[in-house]
Amino acid sequence: MRLATWNVNSLRSRIDRVEAFLQRHDVDVLALQETKAREDQLPLMGLQSLGYDVAAAGTNQWNGVAIMSRIGLDNVQVGFDGMPGYGEPLAPESRAIGAVCGGVRVWSVYVPNGRKPDDPHYVYKLDWLAKLRAESAQWLGEDAALVGDWNVCPTDEDVFDPAQFKNSTHVTPAERAAFQAFLDDGWVDTARPFTPGPDVYTYWDYYRQRFERNRGLRIDFVLGSPSFAGRVTGAFIDRDERAGKGASDHAPVVVDLAD
Repeated sequence: MRLATWNVNSLRSRIDRVEAFLQRHDVDVLALQETKAREDQLPLMGLQSLGYDVAAAGTNQWNGVAIMSRIGLDNVQVGFDGMPGYGEPLAPESRAIGAVCGGVRVWSVYVPNGRKPDDPHYVYKLDWLAKLRAESAQWLGEDAALVGDWNVCPTDEDVFDPAQFKNSTHVTPAERAAFQAFLDDGWVDTARPFTPGPDVYTYWDYYRQRFERNRGLRIDFVLGSPSFAGRVTGAFIDRDERAGKGASDHAPVVVDLAD
C-alpha cells in the first residue's frame, strides 16, 4: 500500500498535477489539504476515471480536506468528535476527514495555522490539537494514520533559520509540546527515518525564491499508530512536485506499507 499526503493549495487549480502525481507514483491513497472548494465544485471525474473513490469536505475558498482511494473508502467521517469551531458564531471548519482505506484508518488533517502567538487563532490551534489528541487515542490500537499539514515544526532542524521564527507561530514551545504529545502517546513520525535532516523540508513559501534556496519548513507529516509504523518499508518527499509553474507551496509526503 502506498499512502501520500499533500497540501495541494487548491485542488481546482492543480487537478492536472494531482492526477499526474497519482499515476507517476502509483499511489493507492492520497490525503489532501487546503482543497479550497465545496464538494460540488471539485473536478472529480478524472480521478474517478482513474479508479479512485473520493470523500471530501469543504465549505468555501478556504481550508478543505479530502481522501481519495483506489483500495476502498469506508466509514467516512467528516470532522472528529469534539473538534473545535472558530469564528463568530463558532462554526466547525473543513479541517479533518477520516475513512478506512484497505483496512487502514486514515485521517487527513489540516491543523489551524495560528497566525500569531497573541492571536485568538493561536489559542484555537492549540485547542484543536488537544482535541485531536484526545480523540485519536482510541485509534492507537489499530492500523491508523494521522496525515497532513500540521503547521508545526517539531524541532529547530525543521526550520531553515530558527532565528527568523523567534516570534512566530509553528515553533513556539506550546505548539511543539502539543505535537510531541502525540509522539509520547505512541504515534510515530513514519517518514523521518527515511527522510533524515537537516535541510529536509515539505513547505517553501513563494516569497523570495525560498524553494530555489531551500529555505523551507517541515510541517507535513504521516503519524502512524504502532502497528501502522511497523508496516512502513519506505518513505520520500516528492520535492520535484514543488518545482515548476503552478506548483503548490507544499511537497507531497509518500509512505509505503508492507501488505
